[in-house]
Amino acid sequence: MGDRFVVVPVDTGKTSGKEGERSGSTGAHPAPDTGGSSSSVPGTVFEPAVHILEYNREPNKYGDGVPKENSPFINSAENDKNNYDGTNMALFEEEMDRHPMVSSLLDKLANYTNLSQGAQEHEEADEEEGTKKKTVKSPQMGTFMGVYLPCLQNILGVILFLRLTWIVGTAGILESLAIVGLCCSCTMLTAISMSAIATNGVVPAGGSYYMISRSLGPEFGGAVGLCFYLGTTFAGAMYILGTIEILLTYIVPQAAIFTAERKEDQLNALLNNMRIYGTICLSLMAVVVFVGVKYVNKLALVFLACVILSIISIYAGVIKSGFDPPDFPVCMLGNRTLQNLQFDKCLKTEIINNNTVSTQLWRLFCDGPELSSTCNEYFVNNNLTLIQGIPGLASGVISENMWSAYGPLGMLVENKRLPSVGGIDPAKDIYLPYVVNDISTFFTLLVGIYFPSVTGIMAGSNRSGDLKDAQKSIPIGTILAIATTSFIYVSGVILFGACIEGVLLRDKFGDSVKGNLVIGTLSWPSPWVIVIGSFFSCCGAGLQSLTGAPRLLQAIARDGIVPFLQVFGHGKANGEPTWALLLTAGICEIGILIASLDAVAPILSMFFLMCYMFVNLACAVQTLLRTPNWRPRFKYYHWTLSFLGMSLCLSIMFISSWYYAIIAMGIAGCIYKYIEYRGAEKEWGDGIRGLSLNAARYALIRLEEAPPHTKNWRPQLLVLLNLDSDLGVKHPRLLSLTTQLKAGKGLTIVGNVLQGTYLSHEAEAKKAEQNIKSTMATERTKGFCHVVVSSNLRDGISHLIQSAGLGGMKHNTVLVGWPGTWKQSEDPQSWRNFIEIVRETTTAHQAMLVAKNVDSFPTCQDRLGEGTIDVWWVVHDGGMLMLLPFLLRQHKVWGMCKMRIFTVAQMDDNSIQMKKDLQMFLYHLRLDAEVEVVEMHDNDISAFTYEKTLVMEQRSQMLKQMHLSRTEREREAQLIHDKNTTAHTTMNNKEEAGPDRVHMTWTKDKLSTERNRNREPNANVAVRDLFNMKPNQSNVRRMHTAVKLNEVVVNKSQGAHLVLLNMPGPPRNRGGDENYMEFLEVLLEGLNRVLMVRGGGREVITIYS
Repeated sequence: MGDRFVVVPVDTGKTSGKEGERSGSTGAHPAPDTGGSSSSVPGTVFEPAVHILEYNREPNKYGDGVPKENSPFINSAENDKNNYDGTNMALFEEEMDRHPMVSSLLDKLANYTNLSQGAQEHEEADEEEGTKKKTVKSPQMGTFMGVYLPCLQNILGVILFLRLTWIVGTAGILESLAIVGLCCSCTMLTAISMSAIATNGVVPAGGSYYMISRSLGPEFGGAVGLCFYLGTTFAGAMYILGTIEILLTYIVPQAAIFTAERKEDQLNALLNNMRIYGTICLSLMAVVVFVGVKYVNKLALVFLACVILSIISIYAGVIKSGFDPPDFPVCMLGNRTLQNLQFDKCLKTEIINNNTVSTQLWRLFCDGPELSSTCNEYFVNNNLTLIQGIPGLASGVISENMWSAYGPLGMLVENKRLPSVGGIDPAKDIYLPYVVNDISTFFTLLVGIYFPSVTGIMAGSNRSGDLKDAQKSIPIGTILAIATTSFIYVSGVILFGACIEGVLLRDKFGDSVKGNLVIGTLSWPSPWVIVIGSFFSCCGAGLQSLTGAPRLLQAIARDGIVPFLQVFGHGKANGEPTWALLLTAGICEIGILIASLDAVAPILSMFFLMCYMFVNLACAVQTLLRTPNWRPRFKYYHWTLSFLGMSLCLSIMFISSWYYAIIAMGIAGCIYKYIEYRGAEKEWGDGIRGLSLNAARYALIRLEEAPPHTKNWRPQLLVLLNLDSDLGVKHPRLLSLTTQLKAGKGLTIVGNVLQGTYLSHEAEAKKAEQNIKSTMATERTKGFCHVVVSSNLRDGISHLIQSAGLGGMKHNTVLVGWPGTWKQSEDPQSWRNFIEIVRETTTAHQAMLVAKNVDSFPTCQDRLGEGTIDVWWVVHDGGMLMLLPFLLRQHKVWGMCKMRIFTVAQMDDNSIQMKKDLQMFLYHLRLDAEVEVVEMHDNDISAFTYEKTLVMEQRSQMLKQMHLSRTEREREAQLIHDKNTTAHTTMNNKEEAGPDRVHMTWTKDKLSTERNRNREPNANVAVRDLFNMKPNQSNVRRMHTAVKLNEVVVNKSQGAHLVLLNMPGPPRNRGGDENYMEFLEVLLEGLNRVLMVRGGGREVITIYS
């Protein structure tokens, strides 16, 4: 790289100014004088000063001057450095500003770090904000601290402590294992799919939302992202409800505001207390999150320590129960479990001072304390029994807890092994102090309640920006966390069933053991370890949900895919999502007002399951499409596993609650359609786009195999638009007509031709395309835009007609506007182009529609009242005239219009029979229309027609002569120019040869005299011939047809909303093109909205099914 460029002059003259400027612009500077001679003596060897070219990579010197987009890898400030030096790559030097050297790029690629939490995505530049990015410290979190522990904290939580024992007692060990296995398999398969997506490149902050939206597109991403947000928000409500349940039931029951005098009011009192305290707790947590998120993150490890300590105490209690079970007796009346809250002794009577007196329990079942008072029949007939609530690991109780004990609301919790007398109708006893089911229980309900205990697997991917090696840590940490928690849940199901009595397992709130937490009765050294641990665990999980959910909503809002959510993308100066936090707290309050943990759990299960389902779908789609960018580092995935995970998610949704599943899918569907309809256009290289591309390719190949059947034929339109001087659409109503004609179906290509070369008009072409697309959006025209730059309009239009479309998706109909100002146009090329379009569409076997007075056509917002669409069927051209009114009436603009069909009968035709045949034909076509046959007799050609034809031909002749005169003038001007040039050259040559030569040339007067002398006789002859000419008989007949047909059409259809009629073809002899335009003008005279139709040479409508 030590070579130098040496500039050696090749001429002996002075350096021109331009050359000097050019050399200066390239940055050439003279080196110090080497002492060489600069003599100009011929034969002297030049030894000029050596110039070293210094390469400047500024775009305004070597580039084209257009500012380029910043590279995502290279800091623009470094682009000014001399990263290039040498001759080997000089071929690429002009593109260095856009395509940097690989050598300067590799170190930046190797050191490229993940974006920090909360940073904008890599494709969304920060240029709009105008602020410099702060230098972010390199993330250092590993697999254990960054993924494993956060996942563990999010997975283990409220359901484990408050509901798992109840699920085991209700469903039995076997079915509980099935529930745990089903849910854990679902999350494990989802984790495998998530690991594949997370290791397929850099995953910035945003976690699951980012992965789904970039894999399945903005519509799916927005829908599932919002569902995940709702799931996280309701999870916060569930954790808060769990916190309040622990507080009011197990820690300070005396704090209850609402108390129940009767047992039947206890449930409502509990729910009201949950609502009051839940709202207070939510408010406090929201304030904490608003004031300082950093404190929440710092306390996360403390809350996790509480969870781990609680689990350890459970295992310790299980081990201890094997040789020293704790003493938690359960009082049974017959085989029924009693609430041990209002009595101390499990006795009916007791002896005090040799007197038999009644106990507190007696007073609960009898009218009074007297032994002679009337008591409940079942209380009288059955004995009281004390059984151990925790018989221990070696007691063999596991065999009794194997099977399920589902039941309806109010069912008494009974031990079938104990004797029971009477109690045939237990319904009347449910308000006595028995332990009863507070809800109806069945397998699918328990699945929905349990599933939230396995959510939280996204915690690692949500922290991807803080990980040292996210592509290694996320799969390992997440899968290990799921394996660990699955082991805890499976072992917990088995150990709970092996250590705890069945009636205590089914006692949801621990009423039979003096209001102790059931799982706490098993723990060691004290039940308070579990109570305090689970309380702080639920508090921490609630704070985490209120911290994460607003940030997820903020990420969705900042993406701009849901317009009405953009306000939630703003926040405090430090980026905290204030508005999103308020919305999250409001939605969370809805869950708290529900107040029942068992009712909220299935709701958030739906939203999480929907999110997991689409993670699996994203992985499966990317794998099956074999997208080139799909190269995950995690290799232990397969599309069958992803589909199995997706099927499991969908199955669990409908198993746990089919109506919640339908509601959740409906919400996601509405969000999807909203984003599709109103959302911002985003191109994220997602899998759905790839799937659409594959489906389109397959469909196009299939379409290419054979032409469409007549039954499938529909107008596939190529709409040729005119643009004004500002590149705006001149006639937007042409697009309105397209929309009404297509009713959103079929292919529409909107084309335009710009005159010039593409290199010089590229910017204009893009602007024209943007303007056309904007007008298409305004007119609700769904289709494609194609702007062509051509050396002349004629060739450009021809190229569009020949090549627009792809494969089998090509246009079969061309729609243009009638050139209404063709007579006033000085340039005849405009109407000649129109006639050439007619000829080319005929040659290409394409139909053609020509709209006259297109600006008077209705917009898509108009609603035409009752009126008619009149079809003038003069010649058969494949049935286009029948099909078009039917298609128009499918649109709401023309829906009220009736269809009338007119056909023309000649002298020899039976008009009555024609009408019957036409009515039968329409009947078979399933078209409703009025039919009328118009008779046109062969009348003599009127003087008006003869005169109109004569005027037409005279005008045509005058135009030709004017054109010839113009051509002659141009030829004479060229002749004068050539002669003057020759004279000038000759004079110079004569001067060099000698001064005595004389040169003769044209003078101005001589030229004028000569020109007039040659022109006057020709002009007189031309004028004389013009007034003596007779019209061509063929033209007279054509004019007669146009005049007569126009009279009939105007007479019958002048008040119609739209008139459709056959368009006659252009003459084969191009010399009669002007006359053809005149014929069409006469044919359309006096009519407002007209659509001339020219068939493509094939049948487009059929009577067969």
